[in-house]
Amino acid sequence: MHPHLKSLIELQAVDLRMIGIRERLDRFPKKLAEVEARVTSAKQQVAAAKEALLTGQKERKTFEMDVDQWKERAKKYRSQSGEVKSNEAYKALLHEIQNAELEVAKAEDRLLERMVSGEEYDRKVKAAEAAVKEVEAAAGKERQSIQAEYNATQKELTAAEAVRAAAMAAVPEDLVDHYERIAKRHGGIALAEIRGEGCGQCGVHIRPHVIQKLQRDGNDEFFHCETCTRILYYADHSAASGAQGNSASAAASAEPPAREN
Repeated sequence: MHPHLKSLIELQAVDLRMIGIRERLDRFPKKLAEVEARVTSAKQQVAAAKEALLTGQKERKTFEMDVDQWKERAKKYRSQSGEVKSNEAYKALLHEIQNAELEVAKAEDRLLERMVSGEEYDRKVKAAEAAVKEVEAAAGKERQSIQAEYNATQKELTAAEAVRAAAMAAVPEDLVDHYERIAKRHGGIALAEIRGEGCGQCGVHIRPHVIQKLQRDGNDEFFHCETCTRILYYADHSAASGAQGNSASAAASAEPPAREN
């Protein structure tokens, strides 16, 4: 393996981790916006309930005026009934009195309906105001939780940036530039592990002699995928598997024998 390839692999690992961290950081404004939207929605419901209550109060005053006006008109007609000189005029006044009393009844019915609905509007206002308090209390806790999570994620990013700086320090500057140009074209992935006989990223077949060279301990060459141009590397997973197997065997041999009953 090329002497700087291990550092590049470490650099890519931390870069991919940083991409994930930044994606999480980018989601925090949306989370906060969702919290604020719930608060805004609850407040809008209060405003709508108060507006309906105010409209109802205005309509109630209008209906009260209607009742008073028709009652006054009926009273006026009654007072005039003693002054008429003919049956026709008296009958006409009786008709006006009956019509005014009918209108009084209608206006009183409308007023009663508005008074009942006004109580309902008042109940809705109180319920909406109580809901706002609950939503704001919950929102306050969510904001604190989101802020704490954001701060922890920001610290995680800072730690990852320190790891990246250390990895970059072990690689020549021109090689870092080369790595970053490739990574920029491929979503942050500049390296590709050979899997089987192909590129682990695009899947294209890798020539056998390239794989052989990458497998050599003393190799000091870089090879790129002919299709995606990523830097190729070969990882010997058999050594890691063997180490895990040896650890498992050692752990098993360290267990005390089962007792015979």
